[in-house]
Amino acid sequence: MKLAVVGGGSTYTPELIDGFSRLRDTLPIEELVLVDPAADRLELVGGLARRIFAKQGHPGRITTTSDVDAGVADADAVLLQLRVGGQAARNQDETWPLECGCVGQETTGAGGLAKALRTVPVVLDIAERVRRANPDAWIIDFTNPVGIVTRALLQAGHKAVGLCNVAIGFQRRFAKLLEVAPSEVYLEHVGLNHLTWERGVRLGGPDGADLLPKLLAEHGDSLAADLRLPRVLLDRLGVVPSYYLRYFYAHDEVVRELRTKPSRAAEVAEMEKRLLEMYGDPALDEKPELLSKRGGAFYSEAAVDLAASLLRGGGSPIQVVNTYNNGTLPFLADDAVIEVQARVDRSGAVPLPVSELDPLYAGLIANVTAYEDLALEAALHGGRDRVFKALLSHPLIGQFAYAEALTDQLIAHNREHLAWV
Repeated sequence: MKLAVVGGGSTYTPELIDGFSRLRDTLPIEELVLVDPAADRLELVGGLARRIFAKQGHPGRITTTSDVDAGVADADAVLLQLRVGGQAARNQDETWPLECGCVGQETTGAGGLAKALRTVPVVLDIAERVRRANPDAWIIDFTNPVGIVTRALLQAGHKAVGLCNVAIGFQRRFAKLLEVAPSEVYLEHVGLNHLTWERGVRLGGPDGADLLPKLLAEHGDSLAADLRLPRVLLDRLGVVPSYYLRYFYAHDEVVRELRTKPSRAAEVAEMEKRLLEMYGDPALDEKPELLSKRGGAFYSEAAVDLAASLLRGGGSPIQVVNTYNNGTLPFLADDAVIEVQARVDRSGAVPLPVSELDPLYAGLIANVTAYEDLALEAALHGGRDRVFKALLSHPLIGQFAYAEALTDQLIAHNREHLAWV
């Protein structure tokens, strides 16, 4: 079995390598190719990756290349974890929207749209190369904004499934609180990528006892603190929202905070410098503790589980993924991409039924889906008017003056990445 990781020079990659090593019985990889245009980073990450495999006794071979075509040739699956423009572009995404009083964030609002416009054309080009190399290869997308990118891939006819680590993070957290194995925890996870709620936490599967009320009663303070949302909100809703919902439920508070401190991109860029220095140490043969602060916790376990199911039918039969709606949420079009529990096997991902959603959640999902429709149109076809309409439709923007100003800012900051400018 051959896997390729596009964006393999990312500082995330040792987390993925660690998972591949530990879970090699679930996903037996014979060859792993790390693909990245940044040859200097690729050398450092590739060296550490080989040492991790060697330390843990993994027999697979790890190679590196900056040539996408060579890297994906004959691959059974390709993982996408790329960042067009790097942390410098992310830093812009997180700062210029603040000038209009709108949240600056890399996956939602104006910054999220900018990332989508930069990313979708690049991902589609890579996907076409994958299809030419092996039409049967699966594409697993971890590249943000996952919902929009996954929809672009599916709409173009690619064998693709989107992946996020939010659900597995909640699963692990709840399992620890309940003192059970993570595999015993089934989440009623529903929504769009980075716009989800946990409506139930069941033991043993979808028909098990719902322990979410118990978790909220006994651990509501700590859960609320982690989400940086008021405990009373969780109690009133009776659900646990994704931490990305803070951008919606406490938007103005977040904007005030972001205006008073360095961007997350600046923090990550500094962290990446330190990580790359560590990766260059020939004595290092495991992922460093600092990597846990980089983000992406449990990404490797989720990626292994998904790849194993798609390639061998050997992973968990039910997983949280991003895939076509196909009637699951009746208020959305079939070709909307949602993030829910799905049955996953070699034929792909099929969402499990979801009980009727409260209008509080359905309304926001419908609104953001409409934005994602317009965002994808802008990413595929370009044009100032399409960018403006996408921004105007976003619930975190929604005002003419803001949308006008943000459109100009977005284009000005992303000219080098927009072919239509």
